[in-house]
Amino acid sequence: MGIYAIGDIQGCFDELRRLLDTIAFDSDKDQLWFCGDLVNRGPKSLETLRFVKDLGNAAVTVLGNHDLHLLAVANQQKKTKPKDSLNPILEAPDREELLNWLRYQPLFHFNDDFCLLHAGVPPQWSFKKIQKMAKKAEQVLQSPDYIDFLKQMYGNEPDIWTKDLAGMDEIRFIINCFTRMRYCDTDGKLDFSNNGPLGSQPKNLMPWFEVPSRKSADLQIIFGHWSTLGFHQKNNCLCIDTGCLWGGQLTALKLGKKMKRISIDCPGRKKIAR
Repeated sequence: MGIYAIGDIQGCFDELRRLLDTIAFDSDKDQLWFCGDLVNRGPKSLETLRFVKDLGNAAVTVLGNHDLHLLAVANQQKKTKPKDSLNPILEAPDREELLNWLRYQPLFHFNDDFCLLHAGVPPQWSFKKIQKMAKKAEQVLQSPDYIDFLKQMYGNEPDIWTKDLAGMDEIRFIINCFTRMRYCDTDGKLDFSNNGPLGSQPKNLMPWFEVPSRKSADLQIIFGHWSTLGFHQKNNCLCIDTGCLWGGQLTALKLGKKMKRISIDCPGRKKIAR
């Protein structure tokens, strides 16, 4: 069986199908790991969501910030943005089935060799802590009163992990780490104002995977979310968001002792302001 990790799709369904043809994906033998942001901005979010859902056990996806944005919009806890392309999902006859399926997807996935998440983790979290924090937020999102969580999900505070965090402040921090973080300082204080390529950030900031003494340094972590970083491998971490939505590439990474990168160009994708 082949396991292929795939970067952010964001509704670019035609490109996804072309990539799967390129790797000769066989749903009876292979498994796809999606690093989140299945939907939004691209033209075929509905088709993407249906396709991944229908793959069943042949696919794993973790939640990204655009996936959570869809849930918030669908439950009237956030207004759509001008560049959103979520209406086909919101108006679909199978809308509730799709949204309920999405709500039950994890923030963190792993096997014996690799970990999958959308954005990042703070330096204070070990593997066991990552598991615990992901499960804690997932339980809130999957609970009957999850709309109360969606009401309070947005915000940049708290921006640093402490053992005293509790309640919705703790859940918001967890969500922001798994789905939004890119840069932080040496203490793990999150920064949400910088999202550019390496070298564009202030001197006190660094990518989350470069923080000294990061407790997850021994894990092989695959993530997306950071299209301006592109394909990047350092400190056991691999970014596979290669900017399909922005006219870049869509990347699949065949996982194993000898990893293989397969990418297709997406030059026809209209570049839109980020």
